[in-house]
Amino acid sequence: MNGPADRPRLPGDPTPEGEVARMVRVDQAGEYGAARIYAGQLAVLGHTASGPAIRHMAEQEQKHLKAFDRQLLERRVRPTLLQPVWHVAGFALGAATALLGEKAAMACTAAVETVIDEHYRQQSAALGPREPALREQIEEFRAEELEHRDTALAAGAEEAPAYPVLSGLIRAGSRAAIWLSTRI
Repeated sequence: MNGPADRPRLPGDPTPEGEVARMVRVDQAGEYGAARIYAGQLAVLGHTASGPAIRHMAEQEQKHLKAFDRQLLERRVRPTLLQPVWHVAGFALGAATALLGEKAAMACTAAVETVIDEHYRQQSAALGPREPALREQIEEFRAEELEHRDTALAAGAEEAPAYPVLSGLIRAGSRAAIWLSTRI
């Protein structure tokens, strides 16, 4: 079995097209949320030593967001209804962790990007040979998200105060946001 198209559908399961629409919806929401996190971090740390690295990651997230915005339009997929929530929550998470210090901001980045790596890997596997252009885009963005995670770890993310707790909470919140944005 390569993915959803290869297993029997149960009542209530999305069609393969519906599954792809969910992927595009949640990916656009995730990239939107990531852009807002980096905006919050830049508002606090933009003029610090971490500023250039955060700015670089923010620029890549904007590229990802534009690509998924195009996918929404081309595929006629509605965005998540939670976009206003992610607008505020993303910025607040970025700014709050940045106010805790540069290492806490990097801990936030490492936690989010760890979850996004898992998410994109699962999507790529679920797509299998279907939708090769979408799968290629997901893999390209996944590589950049891993670069962000590695940048954050190299910048001392694991040295942030209460790193295991902070990272665990952010990872759990990211997984919840993915689940919600897929469905709402």
